[in-house]
Amino acid sequence: MSRIVEIDIDDSALAPPTPEIEQERRVAVFDLLEDNSFVVPARDGRAVPEGPYRLHLAIRERRLVFDVQTEGGEPAAEFHLALGPFRQVVKDYFQICESYFDAVKKLPPSQIEAIDMARRGIHNEGARVLQERLEGKAEVDTDTARRLFTLICVLHFGG
Repeated sequence: MSRIVEIDIDDSALAPPTPEIEQERRVAVFDLLEDNSFVVPARDGRAVPEGPYRLHLAIRERRLVFDVQTEGGEPAAEFHLALGPFRQVVKDYFQICESYFDAVKKLPPSQIEAIDMARRGIHNEGARVLQERLEGKAEVDTDTARRLFTLICVLHFGG
């Protein structure tokens, strides 16, 4: 029951995403809802309502906001993460994604594969940073962190 069953991304104040970014978002949301692990630990001696959870992601006042509710809408947790630790890895991820999207159009498979391996490495680094930033606030497995990192990139794109 410690999982996300619904995700809402507040991108209302952001520039419209490119088709590639929108596709990345759709895939990340689909994969996240299919399989994820999201545990909100007790903090300061207070019990936390059990999942499954609804997650609302947004950027407010230059901070990444995780608003976590139970499936029934009861508040479970809210935490804000500074965007600074994500800036470089998000920038690197967007650069490698651009290279990848360009490569798919014109390069041979061996070069596409090399760029894709680099893209996955940067994606893994972003997931690691997210897991570190969530320490004590939420516990997520690597695959969940990777998918959430993709969604953070979507928010960063316009933020």
